[in-house]
Amino acid sequence: MSFLRTAPWGAACVWMAASAIASPSPAHVAGPSATPALRNAVRDIWATSPDVQAADAERLAAQARARAAAQPVYNPSLSIEGENADVDRRTAGASLTLDVSGKRMARMSEGEADIRAREAAYALERRRVALDWLKAWAAAALSREQVALARRRVELMRRFDELATQRLRIGDISSPERDLAGLALGEARIQQAALETQEAAAVAGLAALGGAPQPLPELPRDLPPPATDVLPVETSERLESIQADAEQQRANAAVAVADRARRPDPTLSLTGGRVRSGNRTDLVIGVGLSIPLPVFNSGRYDVEAARATADAAFAARRSATLRSDAQLAQTRTTYEAVRHAAEGFRAGRAGAFDDRARLLDRLWQAGEIGTSDYLVQLKQRLDTELAGIALESQTWQAWFDYLAAAGRLTGWLGDTSKDSSP
Repeated sequence: MSFLRTAPWGAACVWMAASAIASPSPAHVAGPSATPALRNAVRDIWATSPDVQAADAERLAAQARARAAAQPVYNPSLSIEGENADVDRRTAGASLTLDVSGKRMARMSEGEADIRAREAAYALERRRVALDWLKAWAAAALSREQVALARRRVELMRRFDELATQRLRIGDISSPERDLAGLALGEARIQQAALETQEAAAVAGLAALGGAPQPLPELPRDLPPPATDVLPVETSERLESIQADAEQQRANAAVAVADRARRPDPTLSLTGGRVRSGNRTDLVIGVGLSIPLPVFNSGRYDVEAARATADAAFAARRSATLRSDAQLAQTRTTYEAVRHAAEGFRAGRAGAFDDRARLLDRLWQAGEIGTSDYLVQLKQRLDTELAGIALESQTWQAWFDYLAAAGRLTGWLGDTSKDSSP
């Protein structure tokens, strides 16, 4: 049993686990996928992320451990003995412990489960890195649009301040109204500085996750598709469930490993040589069999500890299933709510901010509204526009969360690997 060939087993372990996680699958997300610029940015993040590299190293380590577990448990021993006394003895022997308890097979099962767990952990890490970067990108894109809107407001306030100065000279407005224009310009500049600070922080956060490509991809003009256009992966096929299932299988295999380890294996030895006594020389051949006696340490407690660990892994698997379903329900409800609000905001807008600002400017110059009314309405419309931009950014972030919970994020990014097993 100790001389079974090992290469096919090791290769099979690695191939089966890798194909279970990384085989291509058809898309299950209706509507357009990510833009090429966004796909390329995420691929660059995957290639340079230290977290992904660490998960990949753990995956490769698991494959190496599986190949090591597929090797024979015992190596043969060679002994040479000589004795010069009344009797001259020269002997050579070889011994080999036989794996009759199945230690090797138990270790191979544990190695296969370890590979599946590390493959799932690697895919989960890639998805987590992509999700974090996409949400940070949406926040950075939001900040950039808000800064652009704030700059337009400053330009409007600067022009308004100049017109107010001219109208004060000809007596069309009073001095307090002129002061309101100056105060509004100062407030616009303060808000612009605050938004530029937020943009710098968002870009820095994006760079901390692996990089901020230049130019930064813009948020799509259209909202992401409805939640009903996404077909979630079955609970048992999601990465969280696959990893938890593999961890449980590894824990169960560890019980078998501990149980096999406590079973003694016999050692078979063969000795040959010659013995010379006086003028007589005899050839000798000896066969020996030895078995260790598990008297002082039976290994019973190692088995009990492994079984307790397996029970914990079983509970963790159930918990992972419940969390996955709850996360999917939560992200779907959140996404549907913010997308519905974003659709309503788009449908209720009477026009763009610049068009409304020009309309207010004409009304003010015609004397149909006062300076204070002009400033109040302009500020309200600016705040509404900023809130609308923030809502659309939240919609995209909720979309990314929902895709991740449904097991479809990397597929939406056009990745050849998938978020689940087939």
